[in-house]
Amino acid sequence: MALNIPQILKTTISEATRLLPKPTHADGEAKNVLHLDIGPGQGDLIKLLKDKGGFTSTACDYTAELMTLDDVNVDIVDLNTQKLPYQDAAFDLVTCTEVIEHIEHYRETLREMFRILKPGGVLVVSTPNILNLKSRLRFLFFGFYNLFGPLHMRESRIYCTGGHINPVSYFYLSHALLDAGFAGVDLAVDKYQRGSWFLFILLFPFTQLSSFLNVRKERTKRGTIDESNISHVQKMSSMDILLGRTIVVSCRK
Repeated sequence: MALNIPQILKTTISEATRLLPKPTHADGEAKNVLHLDIGPGQGDLIKLLKDKGGFTSTACDYTAELMTLDDVNVDIVDLNTQKLPYQDAAFDLVTCTEVIEHIEHYRETLREMFRILKPGGVLVVSTPNILNLKSRLRFLFFGFYNLFGPLHMRESRIYCTGGHINPVSYFYLSHALLDAGFAGVDLAVDKYQRGSWFLFILLFPFTQLSSFLNVRKERTKRGTIDESNISHVQKMSSMDILLGRTIVVSCRK
């Protein structure tokens, strides 16, 4: 399963613009959105927002060597050991595409994102969908999710899939976001995998039956499912999760 970065960025922008309020100044002119892109790479998302208009973007990453936009300065930060170098309530929008799978303590980083967002601000995070059907079967027979293969020992190439050290499913990402204080957590995917439709049709009755039985068992015998988390649990067997290549999760502060 290869990453489709342009489609991930397109979905990220779609989710951000859907959630961002449309405030205006007294004269009717739209306010500028203060945006932070965490892990911008070459700056493709920042360029797309710049072309769209109405956004002032800041970038932070573990290195500035990847950035190709001459007018964008990259603030250097190691998210494994450092906090985000910004004041509280500094941004209207924070985006973090294909980053959390590279860092050790993603929950702490999400709390930092909450801190630097203004009240009502929007966060959009993407990460590989480890629970689509192809990835589930790969894990069943090989023990590794798609895009999370065996790592070379004592070698960390954090800029590529060889640096994918932290597989995070939708449920645990939504749990971490809500735990950090966010609200309105919502799921989107970049696109469906065409090659998975046959598997989906073949296995769909079994996935739904298994989900129903396990949800009932967890609710009645173990007490792990209640009204606070049932909607997020049910999404784990949804079409988006079973077929989607990348999950794009949005929320508000």
